[in-house]
Amino acid sequence: MSKVAGIKRKDAPVSASTKSKKQKKDDPKSVKAKRVVKDDDDFGGFSDGENDTVEAGTEVNGEEPAQKANGTNKPSQGTNDKFKLDGSSAEAHAKQRAMAKERKAAKPNADAIQRSKKIWEKLRRKSHVPVEERKQLVGELFEIITGRVSDFVFKHDSVRVVQCALKYANVTQRRNIAQELKKDIKTLAESRYGKFLVAKMISTGDEQVRDTVVPEFFGHVRRLINHPEASWIVDDIYRQIATTEQKATMLREWYGAEFALFHRKPSANAAVPSTTEDTAELSKILERNPEKRHPILQYLLQMINGLVQKQMTGFTMLHDAMLQYFLALKAGSEEHTEFLEILKGDIDKETEGGGGDLFKNLAFTKNGSRLVCLALAYGNAKDRKIILRVFKEAIETMAFDQHAKMVLVVGLDVPDDTKMSSRSIIAELLGQQVKDETEKLDRLENFVSNLNARLPILYPLAGAAKWLVGDAEKTLLQEVYEIRNTTSKKLPDVRRKELLEPMSASLLELLEKRAETLVKSSFGCQFITEVLLGAQGKEQKALAKAAVAALATGDPTDEGHMAKDAAAGRMLKTLVLGGQYDPKTKTVALPEERVGFGADLYPVIKDKLVEWACSDSSFVVVGLLESEDVDEDVKMEAKAALKKGRTQLEAAGKAGSTKEEKGNAGARILLEKL
Repeated sequence: MSKVAGIKRKDAPVSASTKSKKQKKDDPKSVKAKRVVKDDDDFGGFSDGENDTVEAGTEVNGEEPAQKANGTNKPSQGTNDKFKLDGSSAEAHAKQRAMAKERKAAKPNADAIQRSKKIWEKLRRKSHVPVEERKQLVGELFEIITGRVSDFVFKHDSVRVVQCALKYANVTQRRNIAQELKKDIKTLAESRYGKFLVAKMISTGDEQVRDTVVPEFFGHVRRLINHPEASWIVDDIYRQIATTEQKATMLREWYGAEFALFHRKPSANAAVPSTTEDTAELSKILERNPEKRHPILQYLLQMINGLVQKQMTGFTMLHDAMLQYFLALKAGSEEHTEFLEILKGDIDKETEGGGGDLFKNLAFTKNGSRLVCLALAYGNAKDRKIILRVFKEAIETMAFDQHAKMVLVVGLDVPDDTKMSSRSIIAELLGQQVKDETEKLDRLENFVSNLNARLPILYPLAGAAKWLVGDAEKTLLQEVYEIRNTTSKKLPDVRRKELLEPMSASLLELLEKRAETLVKSSFGCQFITEVLLGAQGKEQKALAKAAVAALATGDPTDEGHMAKDAAAGRMLKTLVLGGQYDPKTKTVALPEERVGFGADLYPVIKDKLVEWACSDSSFVVVGLLESEDVDEDVKMEAKAALKKGRTQLEAAGKAGSTKEEKGNAGARILLEKL
């Protein structure tokens, strides 16, 4: 018998010739050719037992071939049977599919679900279904699901059918679905797929659907806000859908288990009992119940800490709860200091902009941004530096956000270290790191032309002007100012001047090179006015003034001329006067560094001065004569030119017979001055 594979080279096989001749060996190429498996071999390289032969004495797979009397070798009879298959893999898969269909068919409502899915397949191809056919399909769909919606909503495929039904349903049908699923709302919110159905119900439903769905969460807020699936849908409902009263009810559950128990609705349509608290302001609740102060604060802090530790810090409800907790604490107390440390807990102090996800999320909600502003106001110099460093990579995004922009404003208006705030905020706002000049100017122009983004840029120039800062924003700033008086040392005017120094060059450059574009919008005109009145740098400001004055070239009566634009007219009038008009004192507040814009504008408009005096921007000429910032020589020359055009002024100032024909008020004032 032959030896196993791996035999030593010096041992000869048994079948080798015993004669003194050298053993005859087959050519390796021919042996290799005999062992090649054909591509169309159905047996994976095994012989079919009829045509293939192996030479005597040749080993196959380490086994000795069977010998026959005639010297030929044939495989054993059982070889084919051993590798014979009962059927093809396709047949096996077909059997598996058939069995799967049988199992599905045996499930409850299998036929209804299958029919509804076929209708859904047609409806979801919106552009391919005519309106009338869609109405018919929707009707068929509701015939199938009405009365058994709950059987559809807990399966990942059939829940889509109900979502589709909600999309094309009428008001009554949506109310019926909400009523059917009322008891399953919480379970659906916790479901991986069902939560989207809850969102669909709320987004497409009316007030009645909202009042059916939202109260189902009352009493379960603490559990659901910590649930991986339900938390986001609960917070979305709190932020976007719930009424003020419903929000207050949900937020009060953060203050203790008793609030969750007492505010749980006894029935679907029952109102919240009148004996319960009607506010979510924690300070008022503690004022009414001072004996509960410690357990309520402890319970609330525990909930806040739980979500912060899990890094689930994007919830608006969490931000509202954190603000309520902070406002309920006494400034300077141990609890107050500890909470500020909790806020800074996830900041990586060793890395520039490292960590700080909590602060980044807080900045983009209403109450969250207020909390960040208060943290900046109460913090010391080191705290402010750490907090502002977190936002370095998000400055641009924050500037365009209605809430986060206030964090930037306070970040400029509170720290005494203006070099630090300039590096952290101003450099990013102005794009001073951008090397391409066109890209830099485009970026800055977008900022100053945006309602939100212009605030942190113009605030050091215009302050809390009424046209720049809204009432709610002004209230927040006033709150910050009161805190700043006790935590900051530098005077506001000194801080403002130090901030303007690194800003002025970039702002004046934009004005000089993009004045023609900026003057076409009211925001651009306000920007031009504030920059020329407040920016520093005489040489660069002179170039900017010349660029703005050059825009007044031409006939003011021509269509499209800047004299026809009210915003441009107000801009020129303010610049000629040399400062903003104060209605309280009825005087013009002139800056320390006089603007002198009249000297730049008059040479441009003097040839068309009478036309300007009769135009929509006639008050520009009035300002030229009244301004303390214009030389007397210019005023005398202007008066002489106007006297020559008295007839035109009288015609322009003459009022008509109707209310619409009031005449030019500026022309009448000029006639009085002449």
